[in-house]
Amino acid sequence: MAVKIRLTRLGKKKQPTYRVVVMDSRKPRDGKYIEQLGIYDPRQEPSLIEIDNERALHWLKTGAQPTERAQKLLEISGAWTQFKVATGGIHTVGGDAASAEKAPAKEKAPAEEKAAADDSAPEAAAEEAPAEEAAADESAEQGEEE
Repeated sequence: MAVKIRLTRLGKKKQPTYRVVVMDSRKPRDGKYIEQLGIYDPRQEPSLIEIDNERALHWLKTGAQPTERAQKLLEISGAWTQFKVATGGIHTVGGDAASAEKAPAKEKAPAEEKAAADDSAPEAAAEEAPAEEAAADESAEQGEEE
């Protein structure tokens, strides 16, 4: 069976909305579909595109071929890029995506702590400096009054 990811039309005359669906390519445009992946409403400003990327990625890996318009919508939602990365069409720096997500999290925590410590140190020094200046000013004023 030739499975395609394509659009089915809904709505009244001159007021279209679409469903992004998985269906047999031999079925009519608005015929029975296997699964609905999302919706597309081009009449809103900006256009509404809601696609379940996990299911879309599953169907792409299974071999479903998107139509041109469906592929554009998948690119906008990010599912097409995920599919290309998973199949090796796009190479990422740092190897596996799962390990790349975990590594920055480990490196980020100590860096944030260090940055927070660095940020608090100037603030503490800044708070101490005006206090010292105020104390010096008070002693100078007391010296003038005597």
